Amino acid sequence: MSAANSNRSGKLIRQLIVVTLAAVLLYGALVLFRGFNDVRARFAEYAWWTFAAACGLSFANYILRFLKWEFYLSVLDIRGVPKAESFLTFLSGFVLTVTPGKVGEVFKSLVLYRTRGVAFERSAPIVVAERVTDVIGVVGLIAFGSLGFDGGLLWAIAGSVAVLTLLLFVASPPLSGRAVALLPKLPGPLGRLGARVAVPLGIALVQLRALTTPSRLVWPTLLSLVGWALEGVGLWIILRGFGLSTPLTLAGFFYATATLAGALIPLPGGLGVTDKLIEEQLARLGGVPSAAATAAMLLIRFATLWFAVAVGFAALAVLRLRHPGLKLTADEVTGSHSTNVDARAPTENNNNRDG
Repeated sequence: MSAANSNRSGKLIRQLIVVTLAAVLLYGALVLFRGFNDVRARFAEYAWWTFAAACGLSFANYILRFLKWEFYLSVLDIRGVPKAESFLTFLSGFVLTVTPGKVGEVFKSLVLYRTRGVAFERSAPIVVAERVTDVIGVVGLIAFGSLGFDGGLLWAIAGSVAVLTLLLFVASPPLSGRAVALLPKLPGPLGRLGARVAVPLGIALVQLRALTTPSRLVWPTLLSLVGWALEGVGLWIILRGFGLSTPLTLAGFFYATATLAGALIPLPGGLGVTDKLIEEQLARLGGVPSAAATAAMLLIRFATLWFAVAVGFAALAVLRLRHPGLKLTADEVTGSHSTNVDARAPTENNNNRDG
């Protein structure tokens, strides 16, 4: 590896370390705020098998979302990727879950190019389609869970309207086209940013439209709904490990709302936002004792966010064993792939690169 590439890799590692240290400080502050001895006492009586079960449910979610990935690869006629390697490629996207900018979602498209020569632009729209169906699935869970509250029907209707609005925006070229055309006309720095993203956003919407037709929306959305519900069940099982009997629908609602909020706020992995929302909802709406709410939040975040990062690194390590020439620099994985992705050849020749 050249000195320049070594420096870039070092930069990426430093970014990961910074985010990890920020998480440690955040979690430490929350524990101290709730009372270190009280939280420690909760962990002392915790049934740890439930944490393992939550990790297993998270991995089941990854398997279901991998089926989405495979479905979209088939729709785009991207073939010639062995299923086991495709699974590892999909999981490798979790490596950058906690890096600034949330660029991890497109990481797997870059890995797919490096290992199989599939053009980055061909598979990148899958990431957007995955996020759309994930949002629909999570909002569906929120709508269902809200029915247990007074006035919950109103929230369920609001969630349904939000999903329909999103789909209408994507499906209607005149509507989305007008919105994209307005971006460069925004005042000041927003207009300059809008001018930069307008063209690629317009192209992405065209590609996304092809992946989110009604016939191609039902199956991926169902997979998202079940997959994210499994992680909500993971929170419920963790609460059971503390001897708490929070209703399953309520636990799922808390997890879904915190997940959606964390996805909407531009912070790595929703750090601080998702964590605090889970904790506060458990304590204020779920009637969970404060120390138990903090302990449960820590465990579910380790069983989801940080477990995903560990799985991603493991998958990438196996891919590097299968493809010794697989090298990814920090510039490529943090947004400069558009200028670098064609600069180096893939790690191996493949006659079925683009289908």
